[in-house]
Amino acid sequence: MDKYEFKKEGEQLMKIVISDPAAKWFKEDFSMGKNDKIKFFSKVYGSSPVQENFALGFTAEDAPNKMAVRTERNGVEFFVEEEDVWFFDGHDLYVDYDEKEDELRFDYKK
Repeated sequence: MDKYEFKKEGEQLMKIVISDPAAKWFKEDFSMGKNDKIKFFSKVYGSSPVQENFALGFTAEDAPNKMAVRTERNGVEFFVEEEDVWFFDGHDLYVDYDEKEDELRFDYKK
């Protein structure tokens, strides 16, 4: 797993970690390739272990606004913008792929 760490003055350190199976899923099933970008963001409604009434979403993005955290896997850039860092509440984001369930898994670790 690759990771990239970013810390702004006064902010807690956060990492995005993408597993090999998740990177493969984004490449094959989400048709992402070199120089493409995936943005993780908070969305209203849903549930997550770190925020009540908010869930994690992701989308293909051409041009980030204010990137706060990023990592790169197989030429694809994964990132969170400054406006969504609050969602993670000091947790790192780990993204994996569950082959049996055929879905991505998101884990949040301090």
